[in-house]
Amino acid sequence: MRILIVDDEPGMHDSYRRCFAPVGGGDGAALDAMAAELFDDTPASDEPIDYALTHALQGLDGVTAIEKALASDEPYAVAFIDVRMPPGIDGKETAMRIRALDPDINLVMVTGYSDFSPIEISKAAGPADKIFYIAKPFEVAEVTQMAAALAHRWQVDRQLAEARAALAAQIVQLEEQGAELAANESKAMHIATHDSLTEAPNRLAFLRALTDYARGQSGFAAAMLDLDRFKLVNDTLGHLAGDELIRRVCTVLEDNVPEGGMVARLGGDEFGILFESPGEEAAAMACERIVLACATHLRIFGHAVETASSLGFVYAEAGSDREPIDLMRRADLALNDAKQGGRGIIRVFDESMDESIRFRRRIEGGLAQAIERGELSLVYQPIVAREELEVVGFEALVRWNTEEFGPVSPALFIPIAEESNLIHELGDWILEQSLTVIKDWPGQYVSVNFSPRQFRRHNFVGHVLECVQRAGVEPSRVQIEITETAIFDDADRAADTLYKLRQMGFRIALDDFGTGYSSLYNIRKFALDSLKIDRSFIDGMGRERESAAIVHSIIHLGRALGLGVIAEGVETEVQLQALRVAGCSHLQGYFFSRPVAPDLAAEIANRRYMVDPSVGAENDEDQVGNGTHG
Repeated sequence: MRILIVDDEPGMHDSYRRCFAPVGGGDGAALDAMAAELFDDTPASDEPIDYALTHALQGLDGVTAIEKALASDEPYAVAFIDVRMPPGIDGKETAMRIRALDPDINLVMVTGYSDFSPIEISKAAGPADKIFYIAKPFEVAEVTQMAAALAHRWQVDRQLAEARAALAAQIVQLEEQGAELAANESKAMHIATHDSLTEAPNRLAFLRALTDYARGQSGFAAAMLDLDRFKLVNDTLGHLAGDELIRRVCTVLEDNVPEGGMVARLGGDEFGILFESPGEEAAAMACERIVLACATHLRIFGHAVETASSLGFVYAEAGSDREPIDLMRRADLALNDAKQGGRGIIRVFDESMDESIRFRRRIEGGLAQAIERGELSLVYQPIVAREELEVVGFEALVRWNTEEFGPVSPALFIPIAEESNLIHELGDWILEQSLTVIKDWPGQYVSVNFSPRQFRRHNFVGHVLECVQRAGVEPSRVQIEITETAIFDDADRAADTLYKLRQMGFRIALDDFGTGYSSLYNIRKFALDSLKIDRSFIDGMGRERESAAIVHSIIHLGRALGLGVIAEGVETEVQLQALRVAGCSHLQGYFFSRPVAPDLAAEIANRRYMVDPSVGAENDEDQVGNGTHG
């Protein structure tokens, strides 16, 4: 333990040396008790303390010793300082300077006479609990006990200071960890409530915001928006382009949502929109502006992309019963209705949509069991050649007759099957039944409709070929009818698929021609056998010059490309003669026969020529939907 002695009398230094010399004695017990009572502490142990003394004859020498000790990180525990030390600085000044350098050292002022009171010295070199006094002449035990008690206290103070410093460091570390944890929690919350692609709020955040809106007192609109033909961008330009389109559209929505509103990405190309509105009419106008803003041309990775959207919304009046999940469901129903209406459509929810969707779900549930219950059947409508009205094939059409609803129109249940993925099971059943019936015909082909989802099915070509081979039917006796929508959504893939089918011997007919968005270039590159003119044009031939012109154009186009042309919906002899004159190669419609049951179809096939157009008229009279997959 290091002790500093500052005194101008050399004899006093000898006295201090004798005091701290290692000698034994029993007189210290009383002073030990006195020190414990004075400092509320006891010495660390009964073992003698090894003191290292430094002697200074003047105050400045003592100050220098303190500076060196601190620089070498070997501070003094106690300094014994004489008050009067002429001619240098006195003890008060020495103590004050030492205290300024080392606030932890214990100072013992030693004097027989002083020019200063203890209070004055304490004020200059305090604090009071670190400055003590011994009068000259002093006893050895008095000095040694004072030194031992103060050295022990100095050591305890240092340990306490280290403990406090360690605790402070731990507190700082805990605060840093707390701040880091808070930052991570904030980041995790952001990730949990925001879309990683657009940084817009996600479905969870949308639902929370919708809950807050519903609890509020203001009227508001909850809308859902879906991009039109987004899959086409993904399929033709790639998913990176699709992602970029999503980001750009999100920005457009954020720029056009009413002030204070919210735009969230719910998933895929679907967005949710919330905003306050004074009424349903004002909400509809705001939604129209949003949809109009989305109808624009964008440059995506150097490609021109035309964007459009469909939107459905529900308006929640102030004070009404506003359950968030139900509002979201209603907005979704309105969006579905908008998408069925075409592109760029806006629909506001009304109760009829809810009833409609419940009915559709009942239909979907019944359709899933229709095959097992034997409720499905196929009828066949003849396709005849122009010249001698020879029956060259039949189009297979599906019918569904239920106990609960009676006959269900194919126009209703086919789209439901398409949306619910039941179309694959239904389509397989139609193909299987058609291949079975064809064996009763002398040579005609069967024309089977395939939906866009079936056409995009993985290994579609292999699946169809396997069915035909298993039935023992030549591919040339099967005509695959596909719509423009199915092949032009992904023209390159469709071209490859159709080429493979033609190579295997299948016939290919492009159904409902003239109602889609085909181009001459695309038609030329597809492997087709015939074009089927939609019945709406045939029906309008006698009333509209435009329809007649379209029919003639399609026939001439087909002949120029070496394709057959089948006119659907021929119902009168006038239409028949006009089509014959125009050069239409094949005809189909009620004028020749309604769709008929398999046994009657076999009879017509074996007769081969449509001699009596009334044949089959009494059959299936309540059925419409000519040219429909079912």
